[in-house]
Amino acid sequence: MSENLKTIRELADELGVSKNKIHYQVSKISSEYVVRNNSMKLLTAEAVKQIKENLGIELNSSLNSKLNTVKHQENTNIKGNTGVEGVELNSTLNSYLNSLKHQIEYLESQNINKDEQIKSLVEAQKQTQNLLDQQQRLALQDKKLLEEYKEEIKELKSLEVPLSDKNEMDLINDREQIERLKAEVVFFKKELSKIAEQHEVKRHSKKWWHFFGDN
Repeated sequence: MSENLKTIRELADELGVSKNKIHYQVSKISSEYVVRNNSMKLLTAEAVKQIKENLGIELNSSLNSKLNTVKHQENTNIKGNTGVEGVELNSTLNSYLNSLKHQIEYLESQNINKDEQIKSLVEAQKQTQNLLDQQQRLALQDKKLLEEYKEEIKELKSLEVPLSDKNEMDLINDREQIERLKAEVVFFKKELSKIAEQHEVKRHSKKWWHFFGDN
């Protein structure tokens, strides 16, 4: 067999997993990385690389178990086997050590990416909360101002003296200002509703990443 191509059995033995698991991983990668020789599937170096990356987390515990088995076999073979067998065993051990190193590097890169994403979500949540606080303060101020204008209008209506033209104009202006304030209050309520929805989406996203990190 070409040293650049591997059978499914060879890769399964190398990684210490079942052939069915390798078959499943082969079905997930592009067929251009798989060479067919009659009814046999041969895996290119790129196919092997992708399968190892896809199996990254699962392989970690499997490789540790396999590595312990190889070390035990090495200790046994040193006592009773020939020098040639010892060289072959060392070659196998080196292969597993290299594979384990690759998986560790892969897992470390994944952890870095998750940490950066979590940090971004936390920062976005802080900014959203600050914006919500500002909008709530503005809404309270507008509500207070609106109440003050209502009280002034009530006082004007309670006066028994006929209103002059100037007072009538002031009243009209006051009413227009009240309507404008009402419109602003409605606008701020809509903005607060949008911000609350965005905050809820961010909060769920953070929970999802937290769940992803635990796994």
